[in-house]
Amino acid sequence: MSAPVVLTALTQAERDDFLPSSVQANLDSLSLRQVPLLLPLADPASWPKQIVDSKAEALLCAWGCPPLPSDLPVGGPGQLRYVAYLAGSVRKLVPRQLIEKGLQVTNWGSSVSRTISECGLLLILSAMRRSGHWNVAMHRDGAWKDGMKTVTQSLFCRSIGLHGFGAIAQELIPLLRPFGVSISAFSPSVPDAVFQKYGVTRSTSLENLFSNHDIIVELAPYTEKNHHIVTEKLLRSIRPGGAFINIGRGAVVDEAALARVAKDRIDDLQIGLDVYETEPLPKDSPLRGLSNIALLPHIAGPTKDRRQDTASFAIENLQSFLQGKTLQSLITLDVYDRST
Repeated sequence: MSAPVVLTALTQAERDDFLPSSVQANLDSLSLRQVPLLLPLADPASWPKQIVDSKAEALLCAWGCPPLPSDLPVGGPGQLRYVAYLAGSVRKLVPRQLIEKGLQVTNWGSSVSRTISECGLLLILSAMRRSGHWNVAMHRDGAWKDGMKTVTQSLFCRSIGLHGFGAIAQELIPLLRPFGVSISAFSPSVPDAVFQKYGVTRSTSLENLFSNHDIIVELAPYTEKNHHIVTEKLLRSIRPGGAFINIGRGAVVDEAALARVAKDRIDDLQIGLDVYETEPLPKDSPLRGLSNIALLPHIAGPTKDRRQDTASFAIENLQSFLQGKTLQSLITLDVYDRST
């Protein structure tokens, strides 16, 4: 019996980043027949035919991949059964109907957690040292420190409150430990055993988390229940001299309220953001132009040099696919509906 076909539909830049030689060697070791397809296609209308003609049972792809047609035959012999997406949200790539028909889809899952947590540490340190303000002020205004009037702070011995305690939060903890911080988290669905494993104190409420810690890191998943769960009252309750960092989901926070609080507390609250309710962040957003807000354009995920991590994760899933095992980070209909 011939080996199953995997269609690797990538741009040249994606192939270079996601599949360096060492990772490509791991892909080559699988019992799959690879059919490489260089994107973008000269004729985009040929995309459905390319999939069908390849008889691919698996598709390995990333941002440059055209959307799958909603009427694509899936699940049968010689038809597509699995999509290993090397990026995040699959909403623009895979129509819901195909998952309903049984198409298995995974994304980069937890393979990006450590780079996101690394970016979280960057934003925390930036907030403490107010580097966002000083970088702009020194370039634009020729600014310089003003002796005792200039206030910066250290991360050492601070108290950290994590809203959410999933994979990213768990990767962030060992990065914070060398600073001698105390860490609490609010995440009702996470078992006590996980808190104990990481030496983290369970916070009993969001009100307690926000008002009793120096630095709040927003990592809660986005659900209908969590829409704007971070309110103006919570934001105003953060301690003077504190910081609010969001590397989770933009819509968890009431952004209009965040802008008001940032403006009112421009001297005693620092903010670091990588995610937003509307992306790209509108040019006229009230979050722009405030000296106490450090902004990043949603780049906490895999850096160019670590995109290979997501491909290695996909290769593990391809191996599981071949063996009929459960796939990691499978996009169920519930996960699909909650995706941004």
